[in-house]
Amino acid sequence: MIQVHPLPAFNDNYIWLLQDLSSQRCAVVDPGDAQPVLGWLAQNPGWHLTDILITHHHKDHVGGVVQLKQATDARVLGPATENIPARDVALTDNDTVSVLGRDFTVHAVPGHTLGHIAFYHHDATTPLLFSGDTLFAAGCGRLFEGTPEQMHESLSRLAALPDSTLVYCAHEYTLSNLRFAQAVEPDNRDIAERLSQVSQWRSENRISLPSNLALERRTNPFLRAHETSVKEKADERSGRDNSTPSAVFASLRAWKDTF
Repeated sequence: MIQVHPLPAFNDNYIWLLQDLSSQRCAVVDPGDAQPVLGWLAQNPGWHLTDILITHHHKDHVGGVVQLKQATDARVLGPATENIPARDVALTDNDTVSVLGRDFTVHAVPGHTLGHIAFYHHDATTPLLFSGDTLFAAGCGRLFEGTPEQMHESLSRLAALPDSTLVYCAHEYTLSNLRFAQAVEPDNRDIAERLSQVSQWRSENRISLPSNLALERRTNPFLRAHETSVKEKADERSGRDNSTPSAVFASLRAWKDTF
């Protein structure tokens, strides 16, 4: 079993630290800043950083890569079609990579950026998904490079993974995402309950992650574009008939951008 630990960075980023207790080897996902990782390694002597996993090229995800590689000689794995500093292994859709002795499948999930990837480890009891800035808890990333159709397809692909999949996204955006979700579906009890819980957690400075896909399908409006209530709200906001789920998604994303 891999243990996953958050290393906070910047204002709201999480660098995910994966630990194999039996070997004292570890890996990190999207280290935008090297210092939180180097600090953890200094406080936990005997641990060896073997791998750095990158989901996309934005600076808050890759800014610490070169310094970490120089300090640890860890292997850098990232998307083949993006400019990833110090990358050793270029990854494309459906590749399988071994990290800490476990297989991870690469999912191409364009939208936030064109080459964005996610890392999925299928464990029989607790599958793990490192979704970067594609799928957030109760939300999704902005469309900086891709189209709404691409992002909708990417989210649909991730949503098809098992219910028990734990979702480790890269930002603490859950509370604001849930406020938007409630605006989209004011009568959704699951959203109301989750908003209340996360509000309490954040008031106590507790992390709201990981989520899981069963919860996301009930409370994340961007995974619910096929629902009649969501379509009706999107139609109301956009003033047009959004005839396909991807059109509903596009209207939701445009609304969220100014929410």
